[in-house]
Amino acid sequence: MAIEIEMPKLTDTMEDGVLSAWLVDEGEKVSAGDVIAQVETDKATMDVEAFDDGVLLKKMIDEGESVPIGQLIAVLGDEGEDISDLVGGGDGADEEPSTDEAGADAAEDKAAVAKTTEQESSETAAAEPVGDGQVRDREPEPVPAGTDSEGRRIKASPLARRMAQDHGVDLASMDGSGPEGRIVRRDVEARIEEGEAAPAETKAAPTPQTSGEPAFEMPTSVLEEEGELYASENISQMRKTISRRLAQSKYTAPHFYLTVDIDMAKAMEARKQLNALTEKQDGPKISVNDFITKACALALREHPYVNASYLAEEGEIRKYNQVHVGVAVAIDEGLITPVIRNADRKGLGQISKETRELAGRARNRELQPEEFEGSTFTTSNLGMFGIEEFTAIINPPNAAILAIGEIRDVPVVEDGEVVPGKRMKVTLSCDHRVVDGAVGAQFLQDVQGYLEDPMNMLL
Repeated sequence: MAIEIEMPKLTDTMEDGVLSAWLVDEGEKVSAGDVIAQVETDKATMDVEAFDDGVLLKKMIDEGESVPIGQLIAVLGDEGEDISDLVGGGDGADEEPSTDEAGADAAEDKAAVAKTTEQESSETAAAEPVGDGQVRDREPEPVPAGTDSEGRRIKASPLARRMAQDHGVDLASMDGSGPEGRIVRRDVEARIEEGEAAPAETKAAPTPQTSGEPAFEMPTSVLEEEGELYASENISQMRKTISRRLAQSKYTAPHFYLTVDIDMAKAMEARKQLNALTEKQDGPKISVNDFITKACALALREHPYVNASYLAEEGEIRKYNQVHVGVAVAIDEGLITPVIRNADRKGLGQISKETRELAGRARNRELQPEEFEGSTFTTSNLGMFGIEEFTAIINPPNAAILAIGEIRDVPVVEDGEVVPGKRMKVTLSCDHRVVDGAVGAQFLQDVQGYLEDPMNMLL
């Protein structure tokens, strides 16, 4: 019996995924638990496993294609099994669109049919008999989107269609390299590159403007001096999710901000002493960020509304009994927040070890979902880049995030005298639906207290 393999939901925020690599060929036998493909999600590149034994009968999408969760990506079954009812058969003009085309093409063709009907109506009215009883000539009817000049469906992935439309590429003139000759992204990219490499005189001349205003053209001298005016790249799955979630957070959660300037002299001295011990024990060095993670974790135990989420759909404010601190890590594609679980119960050495390991795995995109999901609070540190102070957007569904600036060497007044000091500004972004001003201020006071007297964190 044929088994449908669909695009799985691999992270809590995933809506679609890019199939980055097939690891099994059609006709190859697989066993339950075998990794058959790798998918780029919004957080990492993850493995797709087979849950049954069988033969990979058909790949429904090509490498590099993006499809939504639940869409068919492959069919597993017995060798020689007929799966035409799942993948469609024949090569006639009436062939139904493949599964990965249906959603995108339905809306596209519906709009095209509506446009065609409207045009036909106006043209019919224009073709009524006039004067001498003759009928005006009618323009040829437009070809519906997604078909060639003879009305046959062009097999192309949704991504390939969008790229072709954006770059003016005629899909009807192309041969596809995807499954069953379907046109995929790499085919359109190759055609675009060919067009860019073609001599200027072979390219279609631009349509002249009819508005009466002269068309603007970039002076040739400027183009020669500047070269390419811009570089573009496809939006990654991670960047799409960052855009969606942070925009939702910024415009849904009413943010307010609280800033304190913390005396870090004692914390820096304690760090120096602890690192001298860890060096002798061949342990990981403790960073300033480790101190901050621990201080926040301890303060979160005393302030349940900061360690909480506002869940509108459930109609509740959820106060968590465990403290899981997400630590923002910058990677090439964007930002990810590995989670230090039960950070309030762990020592500085353990926090340091876990943070380093998770950050390294994050940069290699090797994190598993349980390693970056489920935070109850988040910290973001830009101090290493010389940033003195900034505000961060709350990482949903958290109720707050702490933005950490650099440690500054500044003159301070102690006992009426000006002496060297070490100061660090931190800014707490709060969701006012959960955290009131006084609650956020008290939380920051406790974080400040732990960092200005770090021995309290050891009690």
